[in-house]
Amino acid sequence: MAGSGITVLATDTLIDANAADYLMLVIYFGFVVGIGLMAGRQVSESLDFFLSGRSMPAWVTGLAFISANLGAVEIMGMSASGAEFGVPTVHYFWVGAIPAMLFLGVVMMPFYYGSKVRSVPEFMLRRFGPGAHLVNSLSFAVAQLLIAGINLYLLGSIVHALLGWPLWVALIVAAAVVLSYITLGGLKAAIYNEVLQFFVIVAALLPLTLLGLHQVGGWGGLKDRLTESAGENGAAPASEQLNSWPGQLLSGFDSSVLSVIGIVFGLGFVLSFGYWTTNFVEVQRAMASDSISSARKTPIIGAFPKMFVPFITILPGMIAAVLVSEIAKVKSGGSVPGGSSGSGVTYNDSLLLLMRDLLPNGLLGLAIAGLLAAFMAGMAANISAFNTVFSYDLWGDYVVKDRDDSYYLRIGRVATVGATVIAIFTAGLAANFANIMTYLQTLFGFFNAPLFATFILGMFWKRMSATAGWVGLVSGTLSAVAVAFLSEDAFGSWSTGTIPVSGQGAAFLAASVAFVVDIALSVVVSLVTKPKPASELKGLVYSETPKEDLVDAREADYPWYRRTLPLAGVALVMVIALNAAF
Repeated sequence: MAGSGITVLATDTLIDANAADYLMLVIYFGFVVGIGLMAGRQVSESLDFFLSGRSMPAWVTGLAFISANLGAVEIMGMSASGAEFGVPTVHYFWVGAIPAMLFLGVVMMPFYYGSKVRSVPEFMLRRFGPGAHLVNSLSFAVAQLLIAGINLYLLGSIVHALLGWPLWVALIVAAAVVLSYITLGGLKAAIYNEVLQFFVIVAALLPLTLLGLHQVGGWGGLKDRLTESAGENGAAPASEQLNSWPGQLLSGFDSSVLSVIGIVFGLGFVLSFGYWTTNFVEVQRAMASDSISSARKTPIIGAFPKMFVPFITILPGMIAAVLVSEIAKVKSGGSVPGGSSGSGVTYNDSLLLLMRDLLPNGLLGLAIAGLLAAFMAGMAANISAFNTVFSYDLWGDYVVKDRDDSYYLRIGRVATVGATVIAIFTAGLAANFANIMTYLQTLFGFFNAPLFATFILGMFWKRMSATAGWVGLVSGTLSAVAVAFLSEDAFGSWSTGTIPVSGQGAAFLAASVAFVVDIALSVVVSLVTKPKPASELKGLVYSETPKEDLVDAREADYPWYRRTLPLAGVALVMVIALNAAF
């Protein structure tokens, strides 16, 4: 094996890699930088840099759509939650992702693509005017900097675990690598790298899952080991770890009824639809496709690999909880020195420690490359979305207006550098959370939940006014922040504990409150303010948009497997079957 826990910790590194492992890393990074150089030669205008010239086929953008999301939240976050909560973590995929992805492809992508906007804030500008546009642009930019920091923190922690470098040095080195290929090639470089990274990630994590299952005696053996460990160390009951419903271990609610409501409404509707349908990190990939048909199919194609990702993320976390002695001790309430952050082992270390214990050298290098790929994919997605919004929606609309295209292309590259530097500092916030998913879900409640409320109401209710747009966004965000700070530990040591809900349940509650407050105030304000004329709402409101503008007429001639609705139907049936099976 790659090394024992005692030897690793004694040498100040978490993983004992050798020359074969480092060779795999060098080869991989050579490909990454090379792709950036090749893509950079094709960047001549802002549309190339920010939306890759709208030239990408659906299968490429579909894989990039998932790879952009296959960063910290998927790899370290889901494996950490798998180790801590077990099977209920699948709700993040089969309840909290697939339905929203299908809705995005079938209903919402035609509005995005048909309006030819470069960003979600630009769509908000056309629907609600400058007030909502400015609020959304600022909140989106802040969110991307914070989430990029999470990916960078985890990327730096891998470097720290490999080389034993101080975390701040590892952060700077990791940031420099990501910066190189985004600055060179823009979104096209990010998308091509994301497709490569998707296959590297799967090749890295699938063997780990299979070896782990073999080690514990298959799924039955894993259930037996979890049951035994639950009885021995006082961890959560095995029944809660091995059954997805009512999911109280995940939600943090004492009541099973409130737990189901929190998961279905807070996660499955507000957080999920808020993330997948309004987060431009994801939408930008579909916007880069070559037709409205490809744009609609992008999230639907992405839904097929997405529904199987739990088997290579959550399952390894559950295996680590019984095979890795350090994680078993953390699960029973103990503390272990070391860890990828250097300040003690946490659930975030589950995947790294499982790799250390199970993978031979060589395969270990491939697995580490997969993790690095995941974190670079996530960070690149955040940074490329940030530079688009900063360059056009903030700088171009409110600071320096009406300059030539090359000027904004330069601003985009400068913004990329600035965002990467800021992410080094926001990475420090992520270090305060033992389970990174808690932090991420809290941020999504702040930024995505109110945006979804404003967006969905404005899309289907033409009476909603411009004033209601920005009032709803501000009030929703502030209410989510208030709930998080009043909860027990949703935001670390800054929380007051006034509301007796903790962890991810607090994030579900904050998002739900943000959604309800946003909708309620938007309706009240709309009824006392003047709406936009119906003539200005074509392509922005469903009832005012001709149905032929929302579909690609050529799809009728395609075979069923290339059409949007049949593909979405197959994906929906498959995810229902998975829910029933588990």
